[in-house]
Parts: sequence; C-alpha cells; structure tokens
Amino acid sequence: MKAIAYYQSLPIEDPAALQDIELPAPEPGPRDLLVEVRAISVNPVDTKVRRNVQPENGTAKVLGWDVAGVVKAVGREVSLFQPGDKVYYAGSIARAGANSELHVVDERIVGHMPRSLGFAEAAALPLTAITAWELLFERLRIAEGKADLGQSLLIVGAAGGVGSILTQLASQLTGLKVIGTASRAETQQWVRDRGADHVINHRQPLAEALRAEGIAQVTHVASLTETDQHLDQLVEALAPQGKLALIDDPKQLDVVKLKRKSLSLHWEFMYTRSLFETADMLEQHKLLNRVAELIDAGTLKTTLGEHFGTINAHNLRRAHQLLESGAAKGKIVLEGF
Repeated sequence: MKAIAYYQSLPIEDPAALQDIELPAPEPGPRDLLVEVRAISVNPVDTKVRRNVQPENGTAKVLGWDVAGVVKAVGREVSLFQPGDKVYYAGSIARAGANSELHVVDERIVGHMPRSLGFAEAAALPLTAITAWELLFERLRIAEGKADLGQSLLIVGAAGGVGSILTQLASQLTGLKVIGTASRAETQQWVRDRGADHVINHRQPLAEALRAEGIAQVTHVASLTETDQHLDQLVEALAPQGKLALIDDPKQLDVVKLKRKSLSLHWEFMYTRSLFETADMLEQHKLLNRVAELIDAGTLKTTLGEHFGTINAHNLRRAHQLLESGAAKGKIVLEGF
C-alpha cells in the first residue's frame, strides 16, 4: 500500500522529512477495523512527533491521526461496525499513523461519519472535536444547556483547529459568554463566524483587551497555545475560583501563581483513553457519533480551512510547513491517493 513516512527527524524544508513509500497492508486485531483511508487532516501533533521522535532502527514512521474512510474489514470481536460503513476517527499515537491507503484502528474510538459531509470535510473533525468536547464538558465540567449561569469562557487561539470547534460547542450547546482570541483580521472574522460573542487580539495584553470589551473577568479559560507566555495575563483575567484548561506543551508553568485566587488547572490530552486503554474508551465512539448528529442537524459546521489536494509527501510537507508557521486557519485536509 502507499504511505507517507519518515526515517529520521529533519526540518520540513528537507525533501526527506516526509517521503512516499510502499508498506505491507496491515491486518486488523480482534477489536480493530481495517479502514480504506479516503481523507486525512493534519494536526500540530504530527509536526511535533516528526521533529522530536526518531524512528527506531531505521524503520519508517507513519504519521497522521485524523481520518475519514470506509471500513474494508473487521476483527472477530467487532460489534459496532461492518464493512462498507463510512467512519471518522483520530486513532492512537501508540499505533501506526493513518497517512496510508489502509489503516487499522480500535472500534471503540471510531464514529460513524456525518451523513451530510464528504470525506474531506469529515476528516477535519475527529481529533479537534474530541479534544474540544473533553476539555469543555469533562475537564471544565461545563453543563450543556443554554441557561445563563453567569459563566464565561476565554479561548486563546480560537482560530486554530481545536479553537474552531470549541467555539462552536461553547456557543451552540452552553450558556457561556464566549470570548475568542485571534491576531489577524481574517482569523478574527473566522472566530466571529463560529459564534464567539467577542473577539480580542492575543498579541495584546489579554486582561486589558477584555476590559476594553466590558469584561472584568472570566470564569473559565481554554488556553490552546503559548500558555507559558500568557500565564500572568490569564491569571489576572480569571475570576477567583476560576478554571484554567490547556492542551499545549509549555516548557515551564509556575502553578504557584494560581494559588492566591484558588484557580484550578486542567490538562486535556485526547489520546489518554486510547494510550492507556481506559475502561471508558467507548466514550470517544459515543462522542464522535454525537458530533456527527450535531453536524447533520446543522448545529455544528466542519472546521476545514484549506484543502491541500492529494495525499502525498509533497502536499504533506506543505501542510506541516504551514502549521509550523503558526498562520493556519481551521484544519488542513488532504484527500485521495
């Protein structure tokens, strides 16, 4: 089968950073689906792994953790899917990635694809939807429902992949006042279009920008990027007993700064369930099915930002380069081999 992989960690400008190769087709395990990959999207985790994880013993490492495709075969213990089903999922970082024609994945972290979307639009959703959903409803414990409980959510990096779907979930499914951050006119409009009540520039002091919008403090923060750089401003912006959730990898984080206001810290990593095969792995299957229903009902929209064409090494290097520049809007998707 065709695949895109790397043999050593290299700058993305190097043609060998990602290469077109051929690999044997994988075999599904007892609870696995064998999926014919139709479309993929690219995430910051792809670039982080490529830069920092050297393949062992000169083997090829395949990246890619966002898929939309068709079930080709199922393992002997599979009960949730059958061949021919259209599916979407984010896979597991403990297994081979999905930048390949065929891919195997545990059925418990797979959802039925939204009926109203094509493969490219669906591939933009799984990783970010799971991250945003778990952050909002499981880590921050926000209640579903439109009742105004006087709560507010500041989303730092609201124009990115996770921010684009988190803004929609918070504005459509909760009573939160939603404030998104974006630094360019184009991305600020993108955030407004996804339902934010206010948009501020994270290149300016956040607490000052909030006050300029008439917002003294917020009860919740979702920090999706540069948390270590923004920490002092986030602590200032948060109300006493507020909650701070993050998904990025700060080099250092002085949590003592949270003490005076009794702020709580919540980390979201959507691969925890698949990495440790937790007893509640099936929650991600249920979550993705719920997101598909919300998409088909018109409540949520795909976060596809740019379509980079065919799934090959050249186009994936372009996608990695754009992500590493920090200028991406929404999700970058590739489709077909």
